[in-house]
Amino acid sequence: MSASPNAPRWALLLLAVGWAVVLLGTAAGSQGWQAWWLVDADPVSRQIVWDIRLPRSLGAWLGGALLGLAGAVAQGLFRNPLADPYLLGSASGASLGVGVYWSLWGGSAWAMSGWLGLGLTGAAFVGAVLAVVLTLLLARGVQQTLRLLLAGVVVGVVLGAVTSLISLLQPQVLQAMQGFMLGSTAFVSWSACLTLSVVLVLCVALACAFARVLDALTLGESTAQSLGVPLALARLVLVGVISLATGAAVAHLGLVAFVGLAAPHLVRSLVRCTHAWRLGLSALMGGALLVLADVLARVLFAPQELPVGVLTAVLGGGYLLWRVYRDADTGVRA
Repeated sequence: MSASPNAPRWALLLLAVGWAVVLLGTAAGSQGWQAWWLVDADPVSRQIVWDIRLPRSLGAWLGGALLGLAGAVAQGLFRNPLADPYLLGSASGASLGVGVYWSLWGGSAWAMSGWLGLGLTGAAFVGAVLAVVLTLLLARGVQQTLRLLLAGVVVGVVLGAVTSLISLLQPQVLQAMQGFMLGSTAFVSWSACLTLSVVLVLCVALACAFARVLDALTLGESTAQSLGVPLALARLVLVGVISLATGAAVAHLGLVAFVGLAAPHLVRSLVRCTHAWRLGLSALMGGALLVLADVLARVLFAPQELPVGVLTAVLGGGYLLWRVYRDADTGVRA
């Protein structure tokens, strides 16, 4: 499949839309819209914009880009349009890490501040990585895609049950974890944006290096092997990309639903292209979707704020339901 000549145009459009919404997000607050760049804002307002709103909007874009990229890699690697970034158990592992962290600190509010806030992020990331490692051990490596897929489902269910058990034994943990489980960008800082930026650049570079392998996998594993594609190495690297991208995004934003699943679907519905373009377009689409959802979550019911994960679940789930209905009606495969 050759790259569509429209792919670069869509890339520029999605990049422009994403960054325009990031700028728009700096004007979205608890009191509605405030176009601070049109007025002579006081120092306090400017500090709110630069220290809270801008890193929050930028972090939402970066986290969405990571989820979109991970979703595109997962769907290409498993050759399944329903694959999402949480397929290898990383989300359940991150939830368990947060649950253990809150149980150790008693779910107190001050545990989110300072170095302890970094500890919460670290606990989520370590939990996500350990979950993926456990998935790889159960699957006995990355040689068989189906076994890897089943192992990820099993690990996700088991770790989710352990997290629920911790919440039942310590009710204060359930209340403290609510923001994490529903997804939130409220605690994203400039240091988090730096971390997400580095992870995004690394994951995009690794994924694009194996884009031709994903193209070959669309013909089937047997055909890809006959073409001399290094499937074992490619699986290992691409699973690492999914794990790193998802772990970083979940650690800083919590469990944000449907972005990693819907972004590649939207890209496929807009443009036909090789994975070299699809990966980048999915990242840009994911970033635009999540930062847009974050802005809407802040202003729809201001001064009350919706969890961004709830909004992405409603919007993403509605879109996928519409796709299922349309494809069933027209006889087109998703």
